[in-house]
Amino acid sequence: MKRTIKFVIGTAAMVAVSAGVAGVTAYTLIQKNQQQNANSFYDVFKGAPMRTVALDATSMQPVDLTQAAESSLNSVVHIMAIQRSKVKTVQTQPDLFDFFFGNGRGGERQVQVPEQRGFGSGVIISKDGYIVTNNHVIDGADEISVKLHDSRELKGRVIGTDPTSDLALVKIEGDDFPAIPVGDSDALKVGEWVLAVGNPFNLGSTVTAGVVSAKARGLGANQVESFIQTDAAINQGNSGGALVNARGELVGINAMLVSPTGAYSGYGFAIPTSIMTKVVSDIKQYGTVQRAMLGIGGLNVGEERYPDEIRNKQKELGATEGVQVTEIVEGGSSDGILKVDDVILELNGQKVKTMADLQGYLAKFRPGDKVKVKVLREKSEKEFTMTLKNAQGNTKVVKKADMQILGAAFREVPEDLKKQLNLGYGVQVTGVTDGRMADSGIRKGFIILKANNKQLKTVQDLEDVMKAASQSPDQVLFMTGVYPSGKRANYAVDLSQTE
Repeated sequence: MKRTIKFVIGTAAMVAVSAGVAGVTAYTLIQKNQQQNANSFYDVFKGAPMRTVALDATSMQPVDLTQAAESSLNSVVHIMAIQRSKVKTVQTQPDLFDFFFGNGRGGERQVQVPEQRGFGSGVIISKDGYIVTNNHVIDGADEISVKLHDSRELKGRVIGTDPTSDLALVKIEGDDFPAIPVGDSDALKVGEWVLAVGNPFNLGSTVTAGVVSAKARGLGANQVESFIQTDAAINQGNSGGALVNARGELVGINAMLVSPTGAYSGYGFAIPTSIMTKVVSDIKQYGTVQRAMLGIGGLNVGEERYPDEIRNKQKELGATEGVQVTEIVEGGSSDGILKVDDVILELNGQKVKTMADLQGYLAKFRPGDKVKVKVLREKSEKEFTMTLKNAQGNTKVVKKADMQILGAAFREVPEDLKKQLNLGYGVQVTGVTDGRMADSGIRKGFIILKANNKQLKTVQDLEDVMKAASQSPDQVLFMTGVYPSGKRANYAVDLSQTE
């Protein structure tokens, strides 16, 4: 899908820090202290080895990018995401007849939605066919087609997604695919030459060149972001493509551009490999991202656009940069350690200037990892060691939740039953076996009207709410509904799957 930001990305907001198809896809806005059982990226993926060819920076000659372009083109694929034609129920506005003779709420009608196709890019990261792309490239797709640089077309299947960082992992079947070497995005320097490789405007393999304009950019587009900014042209269809350094190593996944027109006009943004490697490794190993949370709300120190009240307060704290702690999440990693108005200066020796810096550093860790945090408190520097926790407030592995955990079958409520019970929407339980719904006392025939306060019109609505609830601190699905007899009921379904 396409997102647009006009000229300036929005204002800073207080956020809880975490580590962590339709239409043409380019978001147009658009150290290693791991758990012992956590494998490295190259253990998880059979990727190409990192290249170590040095560049001669002293010669002051134009950088030759031809080898980097040639090798990376083979690793970047064209992705077509297809949403099949389907019938959707839409709410109609009440007309004059409804006001005088009906309920005044309008009605519903069935609409045939035509097949929709979206296009984007992806990057082969392992010889056995794992591909990284953006979540927004394949979001909602019923079918995924992957076209390689050599014109082979293969079916892709989604292994997992992470909307929080806008990344997805797709698999094609086969072996000996041209995997790209994955480089170290942290080693990138502002001014360093990079290539953006992808399929803009559905034209096919295209390479553009530019430099790294900035690092650790926060745009407010994703919950976890620390973008690489580049003036290498990124356009619609480039989403999910490769940002490559002069050695031909992958250093980022192209994701967004900022434009007043919807087309490239100066800057594009890529998700750094420091975030990508952790996210896709977790998806492959655990089915979902094991995201460590610092458990704070914070503001960048020294932002000129802040109100005078906030800026004056920050001056009193004695810091010129860093992240001001404005909230401590109860039971989180920082609870009992950090305090409101602490200014975070470093994380594990890495200098923290902004929230985007902090998010980028945290994205490398898993719950259970220990980190050192240096803060400025009452104008004195202090260092603390804390154990990172997940959103549930513990250090356990969180498993991927899917509909099977509920142990039930569902359908949209038939029209005749809606009329009988005077319902406008709902999802009905057509069968219950062993699972969380049976444990909660839910019986066959129950019509779920709301789950976690969201109205349910389709089975997909229920799945979306369930997945979100499984990653929430409570991991509970609160259901409100009615039985065909007219008896109303409320249930709480436990979704926790920690080990």
